[in-house]
Amino acid sequence: MEILGFTVPLWAVFLGVILIAIITWKLIKFAIKLLVALLLFFGILMGLDLLGIFDWLQGLIATIL
Repeated sequence: MEILGFTVPLWAVFLGVILIAIITWKLIKFAIKLLVALLLFFGILMGLDLLGIFDWLQGLIATIL
């Protein structure tokens, strides 16, 4: 197989494709973990807001100052 004028063995092409697939899979796994962490974080924030924690904290800080 010739790439840019160089003769590359077929096993090297397969090895390159496998390495690219592994790196891509690791990036996808990282993105999924990051998405789940962000969803959990914002879900907790929404739950705390629903319970009125932030209004309570704002009132507490306003009375202290």
